[in-house]
Amino acid sequence: MGLSKSCVRPLTPTPLRFLSTYTSKTPNEFTNLCSKGRLKEAFESFTSEIWSDPSLFSHLLQRCIHTQSLSLLKHLHSLIITSGSSSEKFVSNHLLNAYAKIGELSTAVTLFDVMPRKNIMSCNILIGGFIQNGDLESARQVFDEMPERNVATWNAMVAGMTQFEFNEEGLSLVSQMHGLGFMLDEFTLGSVLRGCAGLKDLNAGMQVHGYVVKSGFEFNLVVGSSLAHMYMKSGSLGEGERVIKAMPIRNVVACNTLIAGRAQNGFSEGALDQYNMMKMAGFRPDKITFVSVISSCSELATLGQGQQIHVEAIKTGASTVVGVISSLISMYSRCGCLDESVKAFLEREEADVVLWSSMIAAYGFHGKGEEAIELFNQMDQVGLDANDITFLSLLYACSHCGFKDKGLQFFNLMIEKYGLEPQLEHYTCVVDLLGQSGCLEEAEGFIRTVPVKKDAIIWKTLLSACKIHKNTEIAKRVAEEVLRLDPQDSAPYVLLSNIQASAKRWQDVSEVRKVMRDRRVKKEPGISWFEVKNQVHQFCMGDKSHPQSMEIDMYLKELTWEMKLRGYVPDTGSVLHDMDAEEKEHNLAHHSEKLAIAFALMNTPEGVPIRVMKNLRVCSDCHVAIKYISEIENREIIVRDASRFHHFKDGKCSCADYW
Repeated sequence: MGLSKSCVRPLTPTPLRFLSTYTSKTPNEFTNLCSKGRLKEAFESFTSEIWSDPSLFSHLLQRCIHTQSLSLLKHLHSLIITSGSSSEKFVSNHLLNAYAKIGELSTAVTLFDVMPRKNIMSCNILIGGFIQNGDLESARQVFDEMPERNVATWNAMVAGMTQFEFNEEGLSLVSQMHGLGFMLDEFTLGSVLRGCAGLKDLNAGMQVHGYVVKSGFEFNLVVGSSLAHMYMKSGSLGEGERVIKAMPIRNVVACNTLIAGRAQNGFSEGALDQYNMMKMAGFRPDKITFVSVISSCSELATLGQGQQIHVEAIKTGASTVVGVISSLISMYSRCGCLDESVKAFLEREEADVVLWSSMIAAYGFHGKGEEAIELFNQMDQVGLDANDITFLSLLYACSHCGFKDKGLQFFNLMIEKYGLEPQLEHYTCVVDLLGQSGCLEEAEGFIRTVPVKKDAIIWKTLLSACKIHKNTEIAKRVAEEVLRLDPQDSAPYVLLSNIQASAKRWQDVSEVRKVMRDRRVKKEPGISWFEVKNQVHQFCMGDKSHPQSMEIDMYLKELTWEMKLRGYVPDTGSVLHDMDAEEKEHNLAHHSEKLAIAFALMNTPEGVPIRVMKNLRVCSDCHVAIKYISEIENREIIVRDASRFHHFKDGKCSCADYW
């Protein structure tokens, strides 16, 4: 086959000590003994039959795979050679499969090269072994050199391509396969739909859907779930849900597809509703279910529900799975419970790069830049290679702590030492590093030299920095770039308007707002929410619909009076409207985060930390006010805004006024 042989010592026959005399039993009994792991008894009872019927070796080899026992596999290999069965294709293929599945690829390649009688199955086994062990290049080499292929060959190669996200190559292989007259089965269709989902290629996915209907696979559980996943991943949540609902029978995979689809498309509440319906229908959640629903709790910042689901994951044994732990770290972090994130990380039984990256991101989100860097150093010491997500989390942590120089060092380290190619998100973090530190012109120049296609987010990052540093001239240029890419995004209009309002350029403010009205662009309202007794209470400035609205208003008046006695002066410059001072002060006093904090103080026991979530950045006045409130009420107040977490305690904030 042209494959290079590995330097592996030839396997020499090693007699099995526990072979004994033959006792008459049926072949079914032999199979049962093997499946139960009673191999010694199986050997002793069927010695003669094993020598006369080599096919019985397959049961023993399957047990080696199940137990991942290399030592037993080598003993069996010796016996197969001794018995003269190594020339049997059936036995050789099972032996090859066992080495490949256990991960002994070098031995598998050596065995393959010396096999006297190979067939398509032999090649398929080797392809599968390479793919399982992440060697896609060698798998493709075997595939390309095969004189003849069957459907299983094509399926293995297509699955490998899509598994490693070479989706375009995978779709190309399917096209070749179909052109050669091979019929696509449920495994091919599952892989090709996964490839379409990876590319978010709705048109290609719809063509495959047509083939699915014509081929009669529409109600196949595997194909139906893959089809729904494709639609949902491509942004067509409704069409994906229709596919699932049309299936006459559902299983856990179908339920997971529906939950994940809702979560990925921003319908976190719907994902949690579907999770509850799944349990009511009698399905047992698995690790994939828990990753999706815990992520939904993370997005909603619903700590109570997250804790309940954590308990359910513990009961099912899924809480020790690395993916679930990573989701728990993220969920507790985004709900303001960094200590719980640390606990989940420290209690892990095993770890991978994703889990470490999640913890680094959690530290960064809470402004713990030094801890994030220390964890990265520990990760390096234990020999775990960082990936692009690790560096993204690290750069994020540096940008939120003002570590400009360290952040730039890590960016260069990622490229020079780790050989990783920066993505747009990495470049955006560098812009944030430069912009936050006041290097606005350098940041603008950096964006214009970025070698990847730029989006509105990277420009909005710089526009936010222009607002912090009140640079109107650069802000105008940057706003034009954002609006060119996304003219219906309200953020650039609002940021530019705010920058001009800070400079008291009211005519320019009016012009920006007129453009917004003409283009029917609506500003996203500031919303804050607080969870108590598993119920989420939402607040918006000017909204009087909350049942405790009057009490909240009175409480805030008393609190503001006490704050003023301690030196608080309302920052009316934060009110970016042309109105008198009294109106501005009233406006400030009723920002959504202040309403939520007042409600929380009124409805929780003394000393209990308060966790408030907000969809926009905290304004400078609220930031100062909350520091006063934390001191007056002797409470820790944790606020998550659109950028990061702020931990207010004893009149101070964890961000050190850098955000």
